[in-house]
This record gives sequence, structure tokens and C-alpha cells, in this order.
Amino acid sequence: MKETNYQIAKELGLLPEEFDKIREILGRLPNFTELSIYSVMWSEHASYKNSIKWLKTLPKKGKHVLAEAGTENAGLVDVGNGYACAFKIESHNHPCAVEPYQGAATGVGGINRDVFTMGARPVAQLNSLRFGNLKSERTKWLMKGVVKGIGDYGNAFGVPVVGGEVFFDDSYNMNPLVNAMSVGLVRKENTISAIAKGTGNPVYIVGSSTGKDGIHGSTFASADITEDSANDIPSIQVGDPFMEKLLLEATLELNKTDAVVGMQDMGAAGIICSTSEMSEKGGCGMKICLDKVPLRQKNIEAWEILLSESQERMLVVVEKGKEKIVEDIFKKWDLACSIIGEVIDEDRLLFHYHGELVADVHASTLVLGGGAPVYDRDYKEPEYYNEYKKFDIKNIPQPEDLKAVALSIVSNSNIASKRWIYEQYDTMVGTKNMSTNKPSDAAIVNIKKTDTALALTTDCNSRYVKADPEKGTMIAVAEAARNIVCSGGEPCAITNCLNFGNPYNPESYWQFVGAVKGMSKACEYFGTPVTGGNVSFYNQSNMDGKIESVNPTPVIGMLGLLKNRENQMTLAFGKIGDAIFMLGKLVEDIASSEYLYSYHKIAASPAPYFNIEEEYSLHQTVRQLIANKLISSAHDVSDGGLFVALTESAMPLNLGFSVVTDEKIRRDAFLFGESQGRIVVSVDEKNIDLFVNFVKSQNLPYAQIGNVTESDIVIDNELFGKIGDIKEIYDTAIEKIMENN
Repeated sequence: MKETNYQIAKELGLLPEEFDKIREILGRLPNFTELSIYSVMWSEHASYKNSIKWLKTLPKKGKHVLAEAGTENAGLVDVGNGYACAFKIESHNHPCAVEPYQGAATGVGGINRDVFTMGARPVAQLNSLRFGNLKSERTKWLMKGVVKGIGDYGNAFGVPVVGGEVFFDDSYNMNPLVNAMSVGLVRKENTISAIAKGTGNPVYIVGSSTGKDGIHGSTFASADITEDSANDIPSIQVGDPFMEKLLLEATLELNKTDAVVGMQDMGAAGIICSTSEMSEKGGCGMKICLDKVPLRQKNIEAWEILLSESQERMLVVVEKGKEKIVEDIFKKWDLACSIIGEVIDEDRLLFHYHGELVADVHASTLVLGGGAPVYDRDYKEPEYYNEYKKFDIKNIPQPEDLKAVALSIVSNSNIASKRWIYEQYDTMVGTKNMSTNKPSDAAIVNIKKTDTALALTTDCNSRYVKADPEKGTMIAVAEAARNIVCSGGEPCAITNCLNFGNPYNPESYWQFVGAVKGMSKACEYFGTPVTGGNVSFYNQSNMDGKIESVNPTPVIGMLGLLKNRENQMTLAFGKIGDAIFMLGKLVEDIASSEYLYSYHKIAASPAPYFNIEEEYSLHQTVRQLIANKLISSAHDVSDGGLFVALTESAMPLNLGFSVVTDEKIRRDAFLFGESQGRIVVSVDEKNIDLFVNFVKSQNLPYAQIGNVTESDIVIDNELFGKIGDIKEIYDTAIEKIMENN
């Protein structure tokens, strides 16, 4: 068997000291198969070796949490009435950079398997996408491939895409971010654990046959995107949503029996990942015969079988003596189902191939929190951070024609409707759970046979995070909670996808550390523990020696609960004559706004105004206003500022609005500033007195700024346009760019 050395270890992505540690663990020189095992399991993507120290500081306990982060395939939260919600978000960034269609499709497939291997039926999908300049042909190619990949897989699999976000920035030109979130429901007593136990219990591989696709995919995800990355397409898996649908149904049927001990998806690192993680969790090991793994290719070597990331496969440990139950179910669904080994009572993974022992490793030395290395990387504040703080609004001239500014903002690709994208998704497929009659800030998914519903959202403004990682990430959590609250829900928990540059770059790592600190503070404050997620480092390109990192992008996927569906709140203005109020503190601030960035072309500014105590008070007040039925609509003020919030509330029913700005602050800041902690509500005339008295009792800043009108948009008695005309601009802006080849 091929001998190994430092050079081979380096080619596999291992450091010299890691090679030495492997030799120490084994008490000998690893063979090539064993070294390949450690290379994928100790990659950043699988081991979190450069991030685990900080991830451990995140709050993980909460009144709704049933499974803490890191203990199962996905987070598990009690949503009442005997139901649990399994949910998780993960990245597929690097694959999408070189093969956007399959990269996105398999990202969707993988995150859904994480949910249904826990026994939960997926009921909703969300995503968070980042692309470069939309006028670039490369960006158009990437976006077309990613959106089609998400749509084709999700539509065929039969789970609706209910929400998400899309953001464009030059920092993502070469390295897009594709984060996929899946949400499922299960009766609490029917959850399945990703565990192996019971000496002699058989180990099954079920689902698709194994090929060479995805080999060393974890290592590929832990490296820079370069001009040669297209050569790494063999590292990208190929998805089959129809096979996954069969696998889902077979798995859920199997879950109704008493045959299953544990089950895990084969995602990153394939068989080696599933066998090691399940064994470590159960304090046992496995003896595996790789020649019993069903293959779809010839001339595939043992180490390739171990590391393959072929999709639509799972590992299942079954109670000995109940093999026929399992085999009959998978035969019914016309799925491959093969015993490839058994559980043993020691901390060893023994891999045989045609009778030869090809690898002998300890499960506990491979996994996150086990024997994998943990690093404490250096970090330092970048020079730009203090430069951004020097920004002064007084140095920015106020435009004379704010109507022109408003039209430019609603046609901006970061603000305009993402209709071109979401119309390619089936938002209703496979479910009657959706609630679509009321557009709201969060997606609402009904829990059948109950009066409750899930409220779901993904949020992050990476521009804020770059300006101030700690504050910007606190804002991401706060905005997610604000969206849940505006929809009538109570924030419960989050999953996260932490997208950053190279952890060996002290400035990139400083951004990561700041983001984790900010997330911890905000999650503690809002009572939304972290149930799990994903760290994606190395989101940077290296072209001709010039390294460019993406903006730091810690995406927050938040789960909320509507305990009474009757309290669902819409963002849409309801009728002419309703009063429009802005709740929250008004601040003269245009820092990091889309207006400052795209209209004035100024990138160097701090994160916008944010005060977590004021934000929390705002949320509690709005929740009570909704419960007491004192408001008719609620919509948060975020990207694009107050003007965009008002316009988005007016468009669903083609109503207009007339508002008056506050003479104490600049008009551009009033209309387009993105200071946080504000919500626009509309109030029926008959409820105004009760509304005002209640808000006053909460000591919350508020202002009546105008009224809902028939169709005109009027600001300070100046006509800015008709709602129908502005809606046309808003709806078609991205379509026009995409069609302009």
C-alpha cells in the first residue's frame, strides 16, 4: 500500500504538525487511505478546527430547545402540541462557484436529508444567496445556475421554498454564497438520533449507489477559489431529487417501526463521516466491508468509496434480528439497501476491502469535539475599521431631487423585487401548510391539526457586518427577530451559516470573532439559542496572486412560533384612511445604507444606529399591539429605509400613502436612512386613541407620519408617483438586467 509522507499530507490539505499528530495517534505511519480519512475529517469544513473554540461560547440552552447544537443532524425545538421542529442552514458556496446548478441542487438535497434523518418531514425551505455585480455576465451565469438548481431540486422533491434573501455586492463576484435552510416537523416521540450502539447490530447503507463524485469535497470547501477551481468539478456531487423523495418516504415509514437504532445522512466526507460520528456518539466502533457498498462505477478504490460524497445516501444502524423489516420497506420503495458491516464494542473503525484491512482508525480521533485539532488563531483589527468610524453625515450633500433618489432606490437590485428568482420556485408544492393570504415579514407555515404556525426568516446585511462585525451581527439577529415579531410570532431559536474568508488571515478572523461575540449577545438578549449551523471559511478568490475575501456574512435563520394563527400580522396596508405610525427612535443616520452606498458611492461608513435595549422594547410592544388587535399592519424598516418600507406596505393592495418628514432631521436620512429599531404600522381610525395610549404606556418613541391613500405617493405634499408605476419599476428591475445580455 502507498506510503505517506509530509508532501502527500500537504497535498491532502494537512499541516506538518497534523501529520505528526496522526502518526502519534496511530503509533505508526498512516497508509494513504488512513491519511485521506484524516484529511477530510480534519478539514475545516468537517472539524471546525479553527472555529470550535468560539462556537462553544454561543448560547445553546433555551426553554424550547430539545437537542443542543452539535448533538444531532439538525436543531430540534419544541413547538407545542406534541410537535418538534427540526431545522438547519448550511452552505454550498465553493461547489456553486464552479458548477452552480449541481452545487445548489445538492446543497438543497443535503440540508433536507439532515432534517428527515431525524424523523422529521420537511415542510419548508428557505435560502440566503449572495452574488457579485448583477451586470456581470459571470454573475448572471452563476445566478441562473443556482436559482435553477434550487428550483429544480426543491420542486421535484416536493418541499416549497417559502422565504429567503438575495444580496448583490462586488465582493461576491468570484465567490458566491449559497446557504440553504430546511425546516421539518415531527412528533416528539418519533425523533431519530444519529447514533450507533449495540454490539453486533447491522450497519446498512441505503439509497443511491456510490460513485466518484464529491471525493475530497470537504477539502475542496476548505480552500480558496482560484482560476484552477474549475478543475475540481469532480469534487462536486450530482443530485437526484426523485431518489431523495423515495428515500424520504422510505425513511419516514421505517421510523414507524422499532427497527432503527440510529440514522445519519451521508453529506460531507461520505461513509467515513457517518461511521465515525455515529460511532463516537454511541461510544462504540464499526467493522465495515467496503466491497459490500453498492457501486455505480468500476475501477473505484477503497479510499474513494470511503470519501465519496455521492448524494441521496444514508447510514442506518438496525436492531439485530429486524433486518427483514428494513429490507422489505426499502424494497417496496425500490431503493438499494445493503448491510455493509456491524457495530463493535471498541473505539475503532475497521475498514476491509475484499478481505484486506485497508484502514484502522479510532472514531473518537476524527470528530468535532473529539481528537480533531483545535486552534486558537491570531486576530487583529483591520485598518479600515477606524477609517469607517470617521464618516460624518455633514460631509454628504443632500440631493435636491429626492424623488429621483427614491426611484433609483426601488430599482436597485438589492431593494427591488426578487420575483425573477422566486417565480422559479414552487412555493406551494407538496403541502397545504402554507399561509399565503397575508404577505408578512416572515414566512408563515401552518402546523396541521393545530391552531399554531411556524414563522421563518433568514437575515443578514453583510455591509453592516463588515463595518462592525459585532454590531452588524447583533443587527442580523435583531432584524430576524423583528421580522418574526412583525408577523405575529415569538422568536424561539436560530440556526446560522457563518461565511468568512481565510481563518489564517488575522483580519478575516477578527471579523469572525466579532460576529460570534455579537451573535452571542443578541441571542442571549432575545432568548433565541443557537441550535446549530455551519461555518464556511475560505470564501475568497485568489486570482493572479490577488486575494479578495467576500464581505463577512453570518446569516441568521430564525424560527418563531405563532401560538395562535389568528394573530398573524400582515405587512400590507389595509384600507384608505388608516393612520401610519412609525414606532421606535428616529435618528439622523445614513451610515452603511443602500442610499449612501449606491447613490453617493461611499462604502466607508460605520454600521447604522442600533440599541439592543430599545430594539427589545420595540418587539415587546408590537407583540402586545398585535395580540390586542390595535394595528392593521406591521413592517420593519430595514434595507432602503423608511421609503422602501412604506412602499412595500402599499404595493400588495395597490394603495398609496401620504407622509410628512420630520423637520428635525435631514429628509434623506428620514426617507432612506437605515437606523435600526423601527417598525411602520397602520392603525384603523377607531383604534388610534387606544393605540396611542398603549404605546405611551410602554415609553416607546412613536410618531404619526401620515395616512394610507388611494394610489398616490406623496411626501411633504410633493407627488413622488403612482403606486402602480413604482410597483412596475420595483417588480421588473432585476428581470430587465437579467434579460439584457
